[in-house]
Amino acid sequence: MAKQDYQPPRLTLPVGERDHSAGPSDARMVLVEYGDYQCPYCGAAYPIVKEVQKQLGTKLRFVFRNFPITTSHPQAEWAAETAEAAAAQGRFWEMHDLLYENQASLGDHGFFAEYEKKLKLDVKRLEQEVAQHVHLGRVREDFMSGVKSGVNGTPTFFIGGARYDGYPGLAPLIAALEKAEKG
Repeated sequence: MAKQDYQPPRLTLPVGERDHSAGPSDARMVLVEYGDYQCPYCGAAYPIVKEVQKQLGTKLRFVFRNFPITTSHPQAEWAAETAEAAAAQGRFWEMHDLLYENQASLGDHGFFAEYEKKLKLDVKRLEQEVAQHVHLGRVREDFMSGVKSGVNGTPTFFIGGARYDGYPGLAPLIAALEKAEKG
């Protein structure tokens, strides 16, 4: 029997208009994260991803997709819906950052109400949309696209459409992105 090279799973839903992305849409380096706002590993990866973005600048397009693991993280779906409600008001990335930077306070929804005002959000609209689960379908679409792409934990990264199974440290991520860029 011939030895076959391992091929990591690939994204089943290509990066597109529906995605929350930072960086140029035509960037040659594309990093997709399936993340859970309550996951401590995602919280640890958050500043690393921010530094990757800083170091690579306009060469990188970063995409975030929701993957709330509700069986382990009871506030994860609420947080994802909150981020999506903020996105409906043009403030996804601000809320994304706020949620990760205050991960320990996710259970205190009142804590976030103060920040929502500072982000210049229509707080009443945001809270109503979250309470009525207006954006739950979007969160679950992200989740299912992750399942179909082989995501089984968070954070899971994809580089150039292929799942990245390496260590999510700064140097390894940048090296993998640069390697994928070269083809």
